[in-house]
Amino acid sequence: MRFSKPPLSHDAQLDLLQQRGLVIDDRSRALHYLSHLNYYRLGAYWLPFESDHESHEFQSGTTFEQVLNLYIFDRELRLLVLDALERIEVSVRAGWAYYMAHTYGPHCHLNPELFKARWHYARHRQQLEKAVRHSQETFIRHLQQEYEEPLPPIWALVEVMTFGQISQWFTNTRHRADRNAVARRYGIDERILVSLMHHLTTVRNTCAHHARLWNREFTVIPTTPTKGPEALLESVRHDGDRRLYNTLTMLLFLMNTINPGHHWHSRFFGLLESHAIDPEAMGFPPDWRNRPLWNC
Repeated sequence: MRFSKPPLSHDAQLDLLQQRGLVIDDRSRALHYLSHLNYYRLGAYWLPFESDHESHEFQSGTTFEQVLNLYIFDRELRLLVLDALERIEVSVRAGWAYYMAHTYGPHCHLNPELFKARWHYARHRQQLEKAVRHSQETFIRHLQQEYEEPLPPIWALVEVMTFGQISQWFTNTRHRADRNAVARRYGIDERILVSLMHHLTTVRNTCAHHARLWNREFTVIPTTPTKGPEALLESVRHDGDRRLYNTLTMLLFLMNTINPGHHWHSRFFGLLESHAIDPEAMGFPPDWRNRPLWNC
């Protein structure tokens, strides 16, 4: 079947939403947001308000402002998550680079014996060489001009790594003892940190591309810890749920180590309250505020 739907003007889009039962109190305001946000993008946020997904009829009394409120909540949630991800990325980069440099030397990343799969190592190194060639960072240019090694020392190199690259290099570090030395800083096993970094790469990409985060079910989910700090074990879900709850719980756990005294959780509470959001759609269990990490 060929696609035959014609494009609709913003006015026609709004008329269609009204025909389906959406209450629009301020037409000019709604038109403004439609013109800047895209009808199709907003559709992900009015879907929960539909009473019939076949006809796209809305539940009685649903307003455009309710849809917009959910959209704005999701946007602010992405920014909050990115804030935590930045701190975690910088911390893991710093910890891994420090340990590897002090254990194996400043240019340990040039030794393929320290890493697992050779073809992974070759591909990851090529990616870094390309990043260094194209880097506009003054410190990278200085190191490349002053020294003969093909890549800068590891403590400089990690500063041009992406979240995905640091996840790959940490995962591909050959010796489990080395991975555990980094993971122990956070009170978890290396297996948990490897899995979490892989998952957080997906989360970061979701946020960076402004995609829906709020009720997303992730394909790649973090391994649930079965040993470690009791507060963590008693706070995460252990039923394989693919939504955001365990992600946010792990972010909070790591933030407690990286930046004690942070207000990240308070900002999350404020976000839920200011937008009157029920977190159940994000996989939050009914007793989440009584679980140790969130009971603060």
